[in-house]
Order: sequence, then structure tokens, then C-alpha cells
Amino acid sequence: MNAEEKRVDVNALALDDLEKATIGQVEKMKVLPLPDAAEFPEGGTRAWLTVLGAFCINFCGFGYATAFGVYQDYYVREYLSESSPSAISWIGSLNALLGVSMSLVSGPLYDRGNILSVIYTGCFFQAFSLFILSFCRPQQLYQILLVQGIGFGAGLGLTYVPAVAIVSHYFHRRRSLVMALAQSGVPLGALIHPILLNNLLPYSGPAESEAGARGRMSFANATRVSAGLVTAILVLGCVMVKPRPGFVVKSPREECEAQARPSRKGLIVGFWISLKRVWKDRPYVFATVGMVTYVIAFWYPVFFLQLAATTHGMSDKFAFYVLVIMNGAGLVGRVSSGFIAEIVGVAPAVTASTAAGTAFVFCFLALKDVGSTVVLAVLGGYFFGFYAALLPSLLASLTDDCSELGMRMGLSFTIEGIGGLIGPPICGALLTSRFIWWRPTLFSGIMGLVGFSLFAAASMSERRKIAMKKLAAVGCE
Repeated sequence: MNAEEKRVDVNALALDDLEKATIGQVEKMKVLPLPDAAEFPEGGTRAWLTVLGAFCINFCGFGYATAFGVYQDYYVREYLSESSPSAISWIGSLNALLGVSMSLVSGPLYDRGNILSVIYTGCFFQAFSLFILSFCRPQQLYQILLVQGIGFGAGLGLTYVPAVAIVSHYFHRRRSLVMALAQSGVPLGALIHPILLNNLLPYSGPAESEAGARGRMSFANATRVSAGLVTAILVLGCVMVKPRPGFVVKSPREECEAQARPSRKGLIVGFWISLKRVWKDRPYVFATVGMVTYVIAFWYPVFFLQLAATTHGMSDKFAFYVLVIMNGAGLVGRVSSGFIAEIVGVAPAVTASTAAGTAFVFCFLALKDVGSTVVLAVLGGYFFGFYAALLPSLLASLTDDCSELGMRMGLSFTIEGIGGLIGPPICGALLTSRFIWWRPTLFSGIMGLVGFSLFAAASMSERRKIAMKKLAAVGCE
């Protein structure tokens, strides 16, 4: 290389830097390959056991949280019948908020190598909270809010990002596919847990006669059985999940910063340094804000589809399996998402799924009988599952510096949690005790449209960013 040539890591340049560069400067740039791209094992026993362990943790994490529609229905009609649907939905909202906002803690800890300790702590909180839930008394909303909303949600948040991101230790070329497989534990859990809960929770009145063998257990014993199953699977997941030996996620830029400012080492300082860079990345910002608005549309059917089926005159026996149908379709969506994203790209696939999911939310207005409910549950479940599986892959694809992956995922999911916190209570307030369904449907649909628009902007901005990098690479000799 000639002395006058200047080597520049184009992958580390912000889009603004490329736009300001002159043609002469671009011609002197050299594209440096991303580090460690060829060093990933792309398989092996330890790698696939880690994927299976992450699958188990997701099965008991968001797989259980996604089944909250069963609890929402049961609490509204039975256990917390003196509270409004809006007040009850705060339980699931806190669950959703903490499930993602705690990633702001677990993400940077993951980046610093504290992977297993974070996962073990989160799994303990999840199991412990479900057992404590069995001691909560009827009509005591605050007790369930603290235990199920805050306790389980905090544990969920500690495990989510590490359990998904850890598979990236072993895979690079097939990262999107493997992350989707690890996350397919969520819809499978959302398929199994509603069946279990609906057949254990003690309904009274007509539900008892229609559901056959229902009501054999008290609420306390039903939740203990559920907690026992979750605990056993979490232990299995913790045993199988292992970080890649010798794998250290640390960029050369971090090394330079640490040497230049040795007194500023530490988690907090490193986080703020990375944060300043993150908000200059327009595709990432568009995607993160899109997550905030779209998650309102995402949680709407999860919280209210079973209740909608019962209030539209469908039998309790059928309504109990509406979430099972939707989450079963979500399992297919999550598994297929990785294969489709390999063909069309992660960002275009996410954008298309948000458009289809928004259309599903608006179709709530057409829900009137068993046939329409099944069609909506299948289509909506597929596209929502498709979207959810690709979110971590999308954030990974928008991250040039792999040392920032945990922080970026934690930050995005934390901000997304704002939408998950306020969305269901707003929908419950719009629904009212008279069940006026068009109000929350219209609100959620509009939020979905806004989210789709922002994801489309993120996709276009990322393509432009890549094009500018290719322009820089053309002039490299």
C-alpha cells in the first residue's frame, strides 16, 4: 500500500461522514472486512444445544407472557371481577414493559460478558414470581400487579436479550435463521400455556358446563402446576445455554477508548459512549420508533382476542382456544421468517409483515362468528409471529459494531416497552365495560400504520446507507 493511501474502515463510518466526503477522499478509502466474520463455527453440538436452551427460555419467557389473554379473560370475569378491564390490563402491560425495558440492563451486561449470571437471575425471578402468584387473594389487584406484572416481568426482561443474542456467538452467516429458531419457543409456549391454563383455572357458571372438566383446581393449585412446568423447563434451558469459549465481544474502537481514558472504564461510561453513536444511525432510529408504535397493534389481539370472542356470542369452549389458534399460526410464522428473510432480506421482510399485521388489526371490525374469528386468528398470528421473530435479526443487521449489539437491542426493546405499557390500558379504556370494540380497534390500527411507515423508512434508509458504502468501496484500489 502506498504511503499516501489512507485505510478507512467504511463499516464504522456514519452515513453523514460518507455524504460529506469528497470523491477524492472516497477514492483513498479502503474497505476493511468486519472482524471475526469467518471465525464463527456455524454449528456443532455446543452451538445447537445453546439454540435449544434459548428456545426453552423463550418458551417460558415471552411464550408465557403472550398467554396473558387467558389471565385477562379470567381476571375480568372471575378473579378480579370488581376491577375494570383497563385496570386489569396494567398487569400485562407492566409485564410487557419490564420484559423489554430490563433489556437496558441485561444488554450492556451481556456485552461485558456477564451472560450466564444474568440469565440465571432472570429465570429465578420468573419461577419464583409464578409460585408467589398462587398466594394472591381474589379481588386484590395490587398483589397480582406486583407479583405477575413486576416480578415476572423483571425476570423476563433479564433473560430475553441474552437468551436471543447468545446464539450469535456461534453463527454469523445463518444468524437470522438461527435467531428465528431460538425465538420459535415463544409461539410454542404461547400455544401450550393457554391450553394448560384454560383447563386448570376454575371458571364458574356456564363456562363450567361447557368446558367439561374445568374447575377441578383452585386458582392457587392451577398456578402452582403452571409454575412447576415453567421452572422445570427453565432449569433445562439454563443447563444447555453456554457462551462460546473464548468469545469476547470487544471492538478495536473500545480498546482505543479504554487506553485513552483509563479512568473512565466501566459499564456506565461505555454505555453513554455507545449511545452517542447510536442516535446518529438513522435506520436504527427509524426502526426503534417504529417498534414503539407498532407494539400497540401487536399486543391488542394478544390481550383482547379471547375476550372479543366471548363477547361476540361465541361459546366459551371455542373462545378458550382462540389464542391457541393464533399462537399456533405464530409458530409457523416465526419458523418460516428466517427462511424468507434469507431470500428477501430482513428489513423488507419486517416491513411487509407490519403491513399485513396492521390489516389484521383493522379486520377486528369484521369479527362476528366462528369462521371470521378463525381466519383472523390464523392470518394475524402468522404475521405477528413473523414480525416478532425477525426483530432481533433486524437490530443485528442494523448494527455495524458487534460490541454494541446487546446495548442496541436493550435500548430498542426498552423504548418499545413504552408502547407496550400504555397501549393495552388505553385499549381497555376505549373498550369500556360496554365492550365498544371499534374504538380500540381503530386506535390500534392507526398505531400499526404509523409503525409500518417507520419500518419502511428504516428499510429505505438502510439501503441508502449500504449504497453509500458501496460507492466508497468502488473507488478503493
